[in-house]
Amino acid sequence: MLTGLSHALDITEGQPRGHTARACLIGMRLAGLIGLPELDQRDLFYALLIKDAGGSSNAAHLNHLFDSGGGTTPELGLRDWRSLVRESGYAREYAGLGGSIWDRLAQMRQLSRAGREERRTLFRVRAARGARMALGLGLPDASAQAIRSMDEHWDGGGDPQGLAGDAIPLLARIIGLAQVAEVFAHARSATAALEVVERRGGRWFDPALVVAFRALAHDREFWLSLKQHPVEDLVKAVEPAGVRIVADDARLDQIADAFAVLIDAKSPYTSDHSRRVAHLAVAIGERLGFRPIEITRIRRAALLHDIGKLGVPSRVLEKPGPLTADEWTIVREHPAHTLQILQAVPGFRDFAFDAACHHEKLDGSGYHMGYTAAQLTPTARALTVADMADALLTDRPYRPALDPVEALRILHTDCLGGRLCPDSVEAFTDYVAEQVEGADPVAATPPPARSARL
Repeated sequence: MLTGLSHALDITEGQPRGHTARACLIGMRLAGLIGLPELDQRDLFYALLIKDAGGSSNAAHLNHLFDSGGGTTPELGLRDWRSLVRESGYAREYAGLGGSIWDRLAQMRQLSRAGREERRTLFRVRAARGARMALGLGLPDASAQAIRSMDEHWDGGGDPQGLAGDAIPLLARIIGLAQVAEVFAHARSATAALEVVERRGGRWFDPALVVAFRALAHDREFWLSLKQHPVEDLVKAVEPAGVRIVADDARLDQIADAFAVLIDAKSPYTSDHSRRVAHLAVAIGERLGFRPIEITRIRRAALLHDIGKLGVPSRVLEKPGPLTADEWTIVREHPAHTLQILQAVPGFRDFAFDAACHHEKLDGSGYHMGYTAAQLTPTARALTVADMADALLTDRPYRPALDPVEALRILHTDCLGGRLCPDSVEAFTDYVAEQVEGADPVAATPPPARSARL
């Protein structure tokens, strides 16, 4: 399951698909070469698969610093941020990318003021949230600690605490080397990865791990396998068999809840959005007489419906004005990413379609596929209403939240226009009436003007 969901972390970090899985394979090979005990290998294995779980928490801040429209993270992996020359070169190349010369100069000034302390804060937030994610999934504390310290450097020059040497947990040292080696090996070659690892040995990396990686770098079969075989299958093969963690029904809920937090951390405007949609979807489903198994299904679908939005740049999600045609294309693709990610996850495949249909409309005017009523399940229809309702009831960068009565007027207008499921809208209306005592939720007055962005 975590291998499938790791693809969501790849798009969050702007990394090519399979980065996390390949880093996991490199890290597990290093663990074998140094003789890491099986129980420690288990803790390392799961930590490697969710190592970037805290990345979405910094998306908005990085967008503010760089104003580059996203896509900077892969290049960050290729840069030595401990080198002032390389750091300033990166800033010159990416700050304000796409803007005027004056915009770019303003961003350069902002980056120069940010300094090391602000970067350390970014790492601290990322590390803390990644560790909380691990614990939220029910993983061992050793996995959480490894994620918390994976950006520390052997000589104490890393983040977020400036730990040095053996004070850095061994599992964290392995992750730190594995993730850098993967970026260089995938973008260039295993030889290039070895050159970087050796150059940073004793500074970034534990010298003993550098020796182990030297042996791995010369294993041609290993590097060929990363190109010739599906990485998901390779990851399954290296999972420590004797100490596997089984995803039972309770853990499925843990995983859905934990990833909902990760999704909503992408932007301050979506804080807790997925959980609220899940609450509304369940309320609608219960009033429509959904069976308990269907209630569980719609709750998980609602928690993960926006997982594809992790790949949408923050500058687009938080744009206060109208979107350009290109920006709309990016936004309209996020349900397709949701479908692709969830279909790759055992246990979530059965609701992947419904989760990905949360912007579809009964008359075919929605996206990303333009499905019509006959193609949409009751779960998908209810989820669409829940998602749209929460969007109307909360602040967005392009408009303030509407009150419940105004939101209901809009939903009923779309319902009468043949776009939304009448039963689901009526169920939501009943829910609002219960919450807002004495309200007249469908008063016959014209709905307020609204943006197409919900």
